[in-house]
Order: sequence, then C-alpha cells, then structure tokens
Amino acid sequence: MADHERRALDKKRVAEMKRDLNPAQLDTLRDLEMLGWSLKFVRNKPFAPAMPVVVDPSGEKHALLEEDGTLNEHPPFTIRP
Repeated sequence: MADHERRALDKKRVAEMKRDLNPAQLDTLRDLEMLGWSLKFVRNKPFAPAMPVVVDPSGEKHALLEEDGTLNEHPPFTIRP
C-alpha cells in the first residue's frame, strides 16, 4: 500500500475514533495534539463510557482521557506497546 493511501486510512480511522469522544475529551485532545500527542485507540465496553487512550510523540508514554477531559497517566488497565 502506498504511503499516501495509508495516511488517508489513518486519518479516517482517527476521525472515526474521535466520534466516540465527548466535548471535554475533544478539547483536551486538541491541546495534546499541538504538543505532538496522538489518539492511539478508544476502548469501548458495553454500557460504559468510551475510554480514549493517547500516546506521546515518542510512542513510549500512554495516558487515558477521562470523561471530564483530564489526563490520567495511570489508567486502570494495562496498555501493551
């Protein structure tokens, strides 16, 4: 797959994940993106709020965006690299 096709798919996937975020989470995510962080995945469990996970520019540090938009650097679950 060509790089431009892969980037287009990545942008589409991120846009789809962002639909699960509430306004407070989106505001925090926008601020973090200006610092190089990115949305890695959104953990969805039945009957529970979305749990978006972000990663720092180095790809080493992960954090959870809480419902109120705060950043939880010690999420209640293990994130595998």
